[in-house]
Amino acid sequence: MKKDLLAQVMSAYGEFIELVKDIYRLGALQGHLGWDQETIMPPKGAEVRGEILAWLAKERHLRITDSNLGELLVKVEAETDLDSDQSANVMEMRRVYDKSIKLPSEFVSEFAKARSEALLGWQKARADSDFSAFEGQLQKLVDMTKQKIDYFGITTTAYDVLLDEFEVGMTVEDYDPLFAGLKEKLVPLLQKILHSQKINPVPKLPEGLKFSITAQTEFCEKVSTNMGFDFEAGRMDASTHPFSAGLWPGDTRFTTRFDEKDPFSCLYAVMHETGHALYEQGLAREFSFTPRGQAVSLGVHESQSRLWENQIGRTEAFWKVANPWFRELFPDSPQWDAKTLNKIANTVSTGFIRVEADEVTYNLHVMLRYEIEKKLFNGDLTVKELPETWNSMFEEWFGNKVPTDSEGCLQDIHWSMAAFGYFPTYTLGNLYAAQLLESMSEDLGDIDQIIAQGDWSSLLQWLRPRIHHQGSVMTPAQLIESATGKPPSPDAFIKYIESKYGELYSLGDN
Repeated sequence: MKKDLLAQVMSAYGEFIELVKDIYRLGALQGHLGWDQETIMPPKGAEVRGEILAWLAKERHLRITDSNLGELLVKVEAETDLDSDQSANVMEMRRVYDKSIKLPSEFVSEFAKARSEALLGWQKARADSDFSAFEGQLQKLVDMTKQKIDYFGITTTAYDVLLDEFEVGMTVEDYDPLFAGLKEKLVPLLQKILHSQKINPVPKLPEGLKFSITAQTEFCEKVSTNMGFDFEAGRMDASTHPFSAGLWPGDTRFTTRFDEKDPFSCLYAVMHETGHALYEQGLAREFSFTPRGQAVSLGVHESQSRLWENQIGRTEAFWKVANPWFRELFPDSPQWDAKTLNKIANTVSTGFIRVEADEVTYNLHVMLRYEIEKKLFNGDLTVKELPETWNSMFEEWFGNKVPTDSEGCLQDIHWSMAAFGYFPTYTLGNLYAAQLLESMSEDLGDIDQIIAQGDWSSLLQWLRPRIHHQGSVMTPAQLIESATGKPPSPDAFIKYIESKYGELYSLGDN
């Protein structure tokens, strides 16, 4: 009798997981078309692409909210013999199902179409540096996002509903003290570094020198390959804003952008996105197209990108390996040594662009966006007021007047995708990355020494079982604690940032 009951339950789980896999396959198709839209889609394909993406969003939503899936969830939740992987699938689908049934399918379809149209509108507005051209589309996304919040229901604040979408469980009450504590440490450090740079200026790339896109592409592909990225299971392309897309097994793609005057912009975008892509390539394939097989959160995802970009890429050890490639591919550039190149890579500035920001100011860029989004959804900030608010806050925080919209509120892709609440995950990623680096060094020894040897496989092999293969079997906090032996904390990041920049700029001598 017990055997028959177990067979019934497992049959229910088998039916459940097949429905789930179809839902995730539809998500992969959405991701593929989204990647295509930002890279190679011809301009006249925009209208039809918006319709297709809207249909896919509606179809996926209908399958998520299907009563059959709801009934199967009840059946498999009642089973006590599910293993940890199966339980992870059930728990996550319960969360997704309960949220999704609150949204009408027509709303989901309309929202997807609005995002598709807004993305193209943002690209043009950014190119023209004209916020007014994008204002109407952004207003629509904000209005629809507020409607979505109403559908979900507010338990604390409206903005908390959005924060939870990207890092489950995180709220304003969590982020506010975290950001306040970081700001208290980072602002004085920034002032010390800027003072040091005035006394001992950092070398700059020569004016008028051009770094060809062909050479930059080859250089970045060398670095990405050395990090462990499998180009037979992915590719690199160009887009307005760098991003990574894990589409389906064996197909992980990332993009970068090029500046002929600055090869560092492309390099660190590639290292960042390769970090994301390595996570996607390292997910357990036996759990593909299931919640268990997905990355656990954007905060953890950003820890992988920020770890490779900063803790590995912005080091003298990295440049000892990369300098020969740099000299070979950019023969007209000054013959700098690894120490000088690293100093250039770690130049601290109060520049305008988040993705090009140094580690000291980066979190301040995130905080600015967080405060604006909070005002937009918890306060009374209007879309029309957004550029003025951005510019005044930036000048107050960074001491510089924002010259153009493209260098201000139009620089990021996120708002054109209605990804309100995403930005704080970058800071979580920085904190997680520093904690992972600390634990990695305890296990492997001197990380700089490993990087300088040129074989970085041990770094990736350390991350694979602890982060990548785990997928979503644990919560983000549980995963970080499992990997490091400590619960998530800003302590490792503060220690790392003060130590690194204190040494780089001889702050102990001031």
